[in-house]
Amino acid sequence: MSAAARAAAAVDRDRLWQLHMDFAALGATPGGGVNRQALSPEDIAARRHMVAWAGRRGFNVATDDFGNLFVRRAGRDRTAPPVVSGSHLDSQPKGGRFDGAYGVLAACEALAALDDAGIVTERPVEAVAWVNEEGSRFSPGMMGSAIYAGLRRLADTVDVLDPDGVRLGDALAAFLAATPDVSRRPFGLPLAAYVEAHIEQGPRLEAARRTIGIVGGIQGMRWFELSIAGRDAHAGTTPRAARRDAMRAAAEAVTAMAAATDDAGDALRFTVGRFVARPGSPNTVPGRVDFTIDLRHPDDATLDATAARLRTIVTATAGARDCMADMREIFTAAPTLFDATVVGAVRRQAEALGLAHMDIFSGAGHDAMWMARLCPTGMIFVPCAGGLSHNEAESATPEDLAAGTRVLAACLVELAGAA
Repeated sequence: MSAAARAAAAVDRDRLWQLHMDFAALGATPGGGVNRQALSPEDIAARRHMVAWAGRRGFNVATDDFGNLFVRRAGRDRTAPPVVSGSHLDSQPKGGRFDGAYGVLAACEALAALDDAGIVTERPVEAVAWVNEEGSRFSPGMMGSAIYAGLRRLADTVDVLDPDGVRLGDALAAFLAATPDVSRRPFGLPLAAYVEAHIEQGPRLEAARRTIGIVGGIQGMRWFELSIAGRDAHAGTTPRAARRDAMRAAAEAVTAMAAATDDAGDALRFTVGRFVARPGSPNTVPGRVDFTIDLRHPDDATLDATAARLRTIVTATAGARDCMADMREIFTAAPTLFDATVVGAVRRQAEALGLAHMDIFSGAGHDAMWMARLCPTGMIFVPCAGGLSHNEAESATPEDLAAGTRVLAACLVELAGAA
């Protein structure tokens, strides 16, 4: 039996499931999900739990100045760049038990399986927990991996405020202080390869009755903040013709933009996720409306053209109501194509294990999109019930989680090399 096959066979389904349940208790919600937002006390508890787990297994632990946590299993060549796998432990305010956490815990179980199988790899293998992937508390998301990859500066994030006015730099200081004995490492250390396991967060694997998604890449995304400014006015005394109604202009703009982004293939994704009328009084015509747009597509040129079209629509629609519109791009990520070597390793190991699989493209952003700028990168998807995610009802089976972890463990051995 090959070293990759032995690693896969050593993955313990029940142990992996228990690890998930242990972490699900940290920030558990009454609805069966988790509220473990970035740099919160619950996130600190998860960090401590991971450090303790690594200590019991005898693995080395390190962190960087943003709190990204690395658990290292040494290879024969201790100086070689490691093969890394992981995801994030932070969640949405009413998140599920598997989004992000599965990638971290699958990587931890893979390290344990390599240990149990007595496999010596040429390169070190590491599990990583990236900080603030979700961006639900401190925006934008995927901060930890972006900073590590040199795509964002730590200094540019420390003054970001959460909805309660807490400064990220202050929360980060407490986060790092919670594990004072963990050694520090610099950002941007070279990586040999990166593989991220994740629940699909969509319905395609389940619908096709496939266990493994071989992820070819991640679609590009653009986030915008929009403001439409009119004039506050009395709801009972101001005639319609005299109103500069920002709410009506915003509603008409969103309707027009939704129609303009409707495509038969459902490849172009348009979402208004936040919508706030000001001053917010029931008997006042709103003088200002602020809202957001999340725009996604696998092709950058399509994103460019669509963003320009939306800007034209919102400006014209607001102008027709004697209002002013402002549309600001606050986040952009180009489409990501994963490395053929890593994608090929996922495919080979899924086939070797006899697992039903399919090629898939990620509709959601992941830390892997930033790692792909640093090193050969790929992802492994497993099904989630109904494709439901960012929801307390998010669900995955022990069997599917273990299957994805077996593929991951085998891939890590292939990429790190059996000594």
